[in-house]
Amino acid sequence: MDVPLEITFHNLTSSKALEGVIRDRVTRLERFYDRMTSCRVAVEAPHRQHRKGNVFEIHIDIGLPGGSLAVSREPHKARERSTHPNIYKALRDAFDAAERRLRDFKSRQRGEGRAPVVALLGAVAELNDGEDHGFLTTATGASLYFHRDGVAEGVLRDLKPGVTVRYTEAMGDTGPIATKVWVALSSG
Repeated sequence: MDVPLEITFHNLTSSKALEGVIRDRVTRLERFYDRMTSCRVAVEAPHRQHRKGNVFEIHIDIGLPGGSLAVSREPHKARERSTHPNIYKALRDAFDAAERRLRDFKSRQRGEGRAPVVALLGAVAELNDGEDHGFLTTATGASLYFHRDGVAEGVLRDLKPGVTVRYTEAMGDTGPIATKVWVALSSG
């Protein structure tokens, strides 16, 4: 993360054990999505209840490239308010929800749920001397750049000029590029 983790407690005292649980769960979120830029966690006990104890609210704000994600876990139902409160359960529920939201964000970012991308047919036109990138010739005769990171299964060494490939096309900084490239299987 670009910004250090921020943990705050409202209407209750902090403890090393609670902070340790929060830090562990944030580390788990970072492993799941390593592009997180910041994370703020607020733990709140809004009311002092003498019979049933405190009911905890957890708020998690995650900074992401191009936006943020906010998760709040507040006991809304009477049943949730009447159960014996457990701050560790409240933390677990909030971080589980944050993980689900982060999974959805990651899926949207990868383009899952959109129309399937059609693989096109082309041929390798040239490879550079270092063989970390090259150019394809499309069926229409256009030339598309591709990088070794876009070659399926890292088999750039299998590509030679004239080899038939399948590829997916996307818009790059300077125009269309081949984002995924793999050797086309011959039918015969």
